[in-house]
Amino acid sequence: MARIKIEVPQKFMASFHIPVRITDINYGNHLGNDAFVGIIHEARMQWLHQYGYTELNIERAGLIMSDLAVEFKSESFYGDVVEVNISAGEISRVSFELYYQLFAIRNNGRILLANAKTGMVSYDYKAKKAVTIPDKLRSLLSV
Repeated sequence: MARIKIEVPQKFMASFHIPVRITDINYGNHLGNDAFVGIIHEARMQWLHQYGYTELNIERAGLIMSDLAVEFKSESFYGDVVEVNISAGEISRVSFELYYQLFAIRNNGRILLANAKTGMVSYDYKAKKAVTIPDKLRSLLSV
């Protein structure tokens, strides 16, 4: 079976710490795959928020996710704090890639939990179409 391999660029734009909640735990007594996606989304929202943006308003444009890939590496458990490091990948006129590297902070160490990638499109929700990435966002991605 072919497995997804995600090469995360190591030039990180931001890092966030997100605790694993009891509601993130599944029947296997570890962080559920849907909760991993939720943590990635929360980190992206915190990254935008630090600049006064939301996914619906970045210099009058919004963002919509075009794709998502997650490469799971290790389990995470209730009580872990997940460190999420975010980096940018390819940037086009209307879209860009965000990469995420997730670590559990546990026993004075870091355990790689997952690598992930989202394809993001600059989007006008009223017109229902892709639009050019705002210059200010482009400059944040190019850091």
